Amino acid sequence: MAAMSSGYAATPSNEEIWQLLQEMKQQLEDVKQQNQNLKTENQSLKQQVDETQLKAQEASDTAEALAIATEEAVKSAAASESKTSIGGYGELHYNNLQNQGTGKDKDEIDFHRFVLFFNHEFNDRLRLFSELELEHSISGDGQNGEVELEQAYIQYDLSAHHRVNAGLFLMPIGLINETHEPNTFYGVERNNVEKNIIPTTWWEGGVMFSGEVAEGFSYDVAMTSGLNTSLSNNYAVRNGREKVSEADASDFAYTGRLKWTAIPGIEVATSLQYQEDVTQGQDPEAGSAVFWEVHTAIQKGPYGLRALYATWHLDGDGPADVGADKQTGWYVEPSYKLTDSVGLFTRYSLWDNQAGNSSDSEVRSWDMGVNWWLDPQVVVKFDYQDQDAEDKDDEFDGFNIGLGYQF
Repeated sequence: MAAMSSGYAATPSNEEIWQLLQEMKQQLEDVKQQNQNLKTENQSLKQQVDETQLKAQEASDTAEALAIATEEAVKSAAASESKTSIGGYGELHYNNLQNQGTGKDKDEIDFHRFVLFFNHEFNDRLRLFSELELEHSISGDGQNGEVELEQAYIQYDLSAHHRVNAGLFLMPIGLINETHEPNTFYGVERNNVEKNIIPTTWWEGGVMFSGEVAEGFSYDVAMTSGLNTSLSNNYAVRNGREKVSEADASDFAYTGRLKWTAIPGIEVATSLQYQEDVTQGQDPEAGSAVFWEVHTAIQKGPYGLRALYATWHLDGDGPADVGADKQTGWYVEPSYKLTDSVGLFTRYSLWDNQAGNSSDSEVRSWDMGVNWWLDPQVVVKFDYQDQDAEDKDDEFDGFNIGLGYQF
């Protein structure tokens, strides 16, 4: 009986059962609330993740758009840069020359030339070339220098092997007239034959057809403005350059050149020009002018050789009276490169702008010196000259030092 009484005592009462149920219900409510909180937190986290992914996508889209814009800008800039180019050259000279007559010695330093090239390609067949030069550092009234437009022409490709130039361009004559950057030739000053007889630098306005007729053979044919010389300067051809500055165009000049370069390192060329009246109709005592030039340039390994002959024949009693009916000159220039950056040269030259008279008016000159290329486009030069002339006022002996560059 006592045992049975103890078992009944352990059985919970209804109140206790109710209390237990209420506790369990509360625990279930707590669990549900926790689940709801977790769900809310998960939704918040998901929203944050979605926002982060959206921002990341927007950033990616922006970066992609920026990359595309940058690429297009770079392509546009590159295309523009490839169509327009700028270059130039310059040279500083020191001359220490003693005149052997009664003339004045030449002892001076001069920034002889500062030149800029501006070129532009309009399309695959049409392009512009131009060259602007400042001579002797400063120009203006009473100054020694000049600002000159030496080239400004449009070039159009007629075909793969033929083209036409129209505007202001260098004459297709001689070795230096078209290619005269200081790092491309020996000697501080340009040689006297191509300066006084050709006369370098020589440019005219007009039209020129050029092209290749066979492998290694090229041609140039031009109709341009001409020279305008006179008795006042003894019909010297160099003084007849009008430089396409309100130039008298009463008589045009006609020029042709043939060039052979079939063997690498060898150039042989000849040029011919005719002008009906070399005084542009201003001098009845003068008439037509015929110019002929032939040259060769050879570079084989360290050995180099340049040779040129040029001559003018002027009709009329006026040029004949002063001996200017014939103006001629020639030179021979061997050279040798000790290294890729150091070269030696010597040159013998003779020129005469009054070769038609009986008197000895020619000038002969021995030149020798060295070029030191600090870079293929930067050169330091030194040369010594020994001249001989019947008229000692035309004779200058001494040395020259130069610095030149091209880019």
